[in-house]
Amino acid sequence: MPWGILTVSMLLLKLSAKDLLALDRRDRLVPHLAARWKHFRGPSSEGEREAWAESLIELAKDLIAADRGDVQMLVECRPAGADAPVDVMLVGRHPGTGADSFQLIELKRWSSVTRLEADAAAFIVPGTRDPQLHPARQLGRFYEFLMGDRGPLRGLSVECGGFTYLHNARDESVRPLFGPDAPTGPCARCYTLDSREEMLKDLQEQIAVEGSDAAAERFLKRIGVRNSPLLDAMTSSRGEDTVFTLRGQQERVAQDVRDAVTSVTGDPSRAPMLTDAGQQAVFIVTGGAGSGKSAIGLQLMAEFEAKGLSVQYASGSRAFNAAMQDHVGFGDREFQSRFRYFSSYITPPEPRLDVLICDEAHRMRERSTNPRPWMPQGKQPQIDDLLDAARVTVFLLDTSQSVRPKEVGTTQLIEDAAKRRGIRPARYRLQKQFRCGGSDAYRQWVHALLGLSDDKPYLWRPDGLMHIEMANSPEELVRLVRTEFSAGASARIVAGFSWPWNKPVGKEKRLEKDVQIGGWEWPWNADSTSRCENGVPPSRLWGVRDEGFGQLGCVYTSQGLEWDWCGVIMGEDMVWRADRWVFQRGKIKKDRESGLWRIERPGSCDPKVIASSVDEDSFQTCVRNAYHVLLTRASRAAVVYSSDPETQEYLKTCVGKVENQGLRPAWSNLPEVARRPRSRRSRRGRGPSNKDGQQPGLFSL
Repeated sequence: MPWGILTVSMLLLKLSAKDLLALDRRDRLVPHLAARWKHFRGPSSEGEREAWAESLIELAKDLIAADRGDVQMLVECRPAGADAPVDVMLVGRHPGTGADSFQLIELKRWSSVTRLEADAAAFIVPGTRDPQLHPARQLGRFYEFLMGDRGPLRGLSVECGGFTYLHNARDESVRPLFGPDAPTGPCARCYTLDSREEMLKDLQEQIAVEGSDAAAERFLKRIGVRNSPLLDAMTSSRGEDTVFTLRGQQERVAQDVRDAVTSVTGDPSRAPMLTDAGQQAVFIVTGGAGSGKSAIGLQLMAEFEAKGLSVQYASGSRAFNAAMQDHVGFGDREFQSRFRYFSSYITPPEPRLDVLICDEAHRMRERSTNPRPWMPQGKQPQIDDLLDAARVTVFLLDTSQSVRPKEVGTTQLIEDAAKRRGIRPARYRLQKQFRCGGSDAYRQWVHALLGLSDDKPYLWRPDGLMHIEMANSPEELVRLVRTEFSAGASARIVAGFSWPWNKPVGKEKRLEKDVQIGGWEWPWNADSTSRCENGVPPSRLWGVRDEGFGQLGCVYTSQGLEWDWCGVIMGEDMVWRADRWVFQRGKIKKDRESGLWRIERPGSCDPKVIASSVDEDSFQTCVRNAYHVLLTRASRAAVVYSSDPETQEYLKTCVGKVENQGLRPAWSNLPEVARRPRSRRSRRGRGPSNKDGQQPGLFSL
């Protein structure tokens, strides 16, 4: 079956040789590879699974024999645009030049080959049905792609080569592969059992003992597996620089939006199929957490502002907007002129905006309301307010992140509203995963665990991109996450809304330690708009200020944000009983002596979710989605604990033991290229900075 061209990068596993062997000893190597293969290509064959179990292990053992046990192995790696994957790519530093070094390896279990008389370039291999080409030819094509004009290594000063390893063969049994017409070039080497020692020596000459982690991080960024967190990318952008590098599906969506904007603002011939007589266009972009929706929106905003178009960015999340303003350094007036909430469009802009980008559109409400009764209130569905506001409207949404019953944003809602206006909306579904270290495997595991997919929960299989482990107590969870935070990683601890949330107490605004598990207790983040005791930030800044570590966040203060490490405490709103999840509505009561809210019945304490008007299906959906958000806030490692003993034991069977400490992405063990402490940009003032009163470009200083 032909591979075709992938628009996203494929990678089944990234581990050092010694960690790969540790994973195999725990019988988790082949199941992980099979699950990842199924994600990209469908069910794996018995032959493929046997090849992984045998060939990868032999290569890993040889790397350890060559004193290269820490060298990173990228298994079944296929950057977007390549026509086929390479079995293994070894990534490291060249011991002579110091440049990044890549060795491409084709693994073959062949024990003998015979030249096909009718075709000198083909070989008969016992046990295979069809004639086989010389394996060096495939390596050569992959090499040409990597180093060519479309490849991720184009223009770089790197060392790159490759070889075929026939670990079951002797030189004599595969002699036709070494004939005078064999392929030549940097990937033409072939090693057998007879030349194993020579292969070990060559590996030592091509890849140094140290430096592999850093080289792997750089390569993963170039192929789009690793990405800078959204706020970091915003902070580091300067002037006319590109904010985000859009890839594959992202770039196609962005280009269609660009064409539509050109159409409605002056050239109807560019995208007539997306508009009603060239007057209005609607885009619906769906995708899971970390699929790059916000990257598309923010990049387009920067481009359109640079062209002098009127554009605004609307969101349903106060935490996201506040984090954006604080972290990136916008002045108050500058920010408010560009970033809005969905409820900001009760009165449509005059003149109409050229472009309105609606992020987290799943958080739309039925109608817009204003907390101040003397202000205008919505008189039509909120979706219509948004469509009235601009000529081109882009909706970015993920219904698995809808966490309140009155959040009504769906693809169907938007389509119906657009069609009533005679608009045929353009729909896109983003598949790539950029959050959680770029680990599709982790996203699938979370979906299965929470019952958000058809898959049953299963044992987590480490993939070298994302890490998860269970803590035995809340104290241990805090210790693990605090250690990484103190070392320099971004980190927070979040929890399900299973405990009451009291407002700060007294003039000093003391935080009550509402979350109590046994003898352990911690406060929720503040809900005030000003700082509390000991410099605790208000809730809208909890996720981006260092002082926020020390309070627990919930789904409402963490949605849209991410950290290197995230501790997740599951409460008794979602507990495992026998063979299924059980969802519980809690009850709180006010203590007569202290006047504080306390738990009367364990379960969800979220007043918006446990209201009697919320039916059981909606309640369960909100709780599942909340934990989906919390479990996908980490970009490198998640640490989990459940306050319910039975659930805690069940989760341990899904996460598994962390027996090999080398799999933990501790901040102190990460290469320098991966250790980028977050920095906030200083605020740039309160108002317009240029003389004619126009706002400067979105990301200019």
